[in-house]
Amino acid sequence: MNIREVAKRAKVSTATVSRTINGSDKVKPATAARVRKVIEELNFFPNTHARTLVSGKSHILGLIISDITNPFFPDLVKSFEDEAVQRGKEVIIGNTDYNPKRMAGCIRRMVERKVDGVAIMTSESDPGLVAELTRRNIPTVFMDIGKPGPHCANIRVDYGQGIQEAVEHLIALNHRRIAFITGPMNLASAQTRCSTFVASLKAHGLFDQTLIEKGDHRIEGGAMAMRNFLGLPRRPTAVIASNDLTAIGALGALHEMGLRVPEDISLIGFDDIAFAHLTNPPLTTILLSRRQLATVALAALDGLIQGKKDSLVNLTIPTHLVMRSSTRAI
Repeated sequence: MNIREVAKRAKVSTATVSRTINGSDKVKPATAARVRKVIEELNFFPNTHARTLVSGKSHILGLIISDITNPFFPDLVKSFEDEAVQRGKEVIIGNTDYNPKRMAGCIRRMVERKVDGVAIMTSESDPGLVAELTRRNIPTVFMDIGKPGPHCANIRVDYGQGIQEAVEHLIALNHRRIAFITGPMNLASAQTRCSTFVASLKAHGLFDQTLIEKGDHRIEGGAMAMRNFLGLPRRPTAVIASNDLTAIGALGALHEMGLRVPEDISLIGFDDIAFAHLTNPPLTTILLSRRQLATVALAALDGLIQGKKDSLVNLTIPTHLVMRSSTRAI
């Protein structure tokens, strides 16, 4: 089965079939509908490689994420792919595992596949790799780390808003020894969350350097950090974690020590992953919407691909505190 047979059955030219497959607006709706009906009847699968050679477009987008095992990122991938499919695009995924060397491999794969654009939804990056994408004029959307340009857009996540809301919430509950578990400090996003926490505590005269522990955005890192807090002469009365997996690890460590949340220690996460409301108790956390992030990233990437600079005006994603049962007054 080939495009000539489709054209013969639909009583159109092969060029019309090609335009229909590529979503061209030059084909009348009735004609396009007839062509698509024949394509379905014949179970015809277009040669995507040939389409790429003819149009210069692969209709493939790249999406690079940090950690596929963190429920935040599968949610993001699903939302991004949903948006891409609606635009007739395919998506290939790259997972860096917070490793800059793996990032290099991901970008190389995107270039080899001749993607139409790349969304880098991770905070670890190498300026040289970024330069490679821009040198090749590949439209690229970054999260937090890019600089806007002719082929580049940056989405800023307002981590500070959620962190400040969390701190104010705990202070209103009369907490004064408030601790923080960071993410990997080579990540710009983790640095921002931590620096905002420090600034917020200092503004209230409550900052204590001993109440900051380094984490790794994983369950094990959260558990280890919480055990360190519990070993202090004066343990914290509340803990904010840099992400929900960290908070879940901290919650597990507290249960192991026979401590109750929130009766003994209040706990707040970040991301609002699906598991956050299934913990015991349900986790108070900071919402970063994966769907909103994916929608904005896809729209920005589409705008860059089509050269629509006016679509890249306000690319900021807010964060908000979601109150559940893991915090209480003391």
